[in-house]
Amino acid sequence: MNKLNLAQEIAIGADIPLSKGELVLQVILKNIETALVTGESIQIAGFGAFSVKPRSARKGRNPKTGEIIQIESSNAIKFSPGKGFKDFLNIDQQY
Repeated sequence: MNKLNLAQEIAIGADIPLSKGELVLQVILKNIETALVTGESIQIAGFGAFSVKPRSARKGRNPKTGEIIQIESSNAIKFSPGKGFKDFLNIDQQY
């Protein structure tokens, strides 16, 4: 599923035009981005939580040449699925 498909599903589910579904999705994504950039975490009950995890600088290896390189520190987005989401994904395995 891509961004347009998701916007279409929002529009269908909310019984609104596609343009409004795209706008809703855009606002949601922008708010998630803004919260993460400012250091906040996002917690959606039953779905999961997004947070920023700092990665320290480290040494790595160029897979093409084998040369050792220095990888700079960076931030990564971490997603932790909630219990409801995990249960939903594993519902077929319970039978």
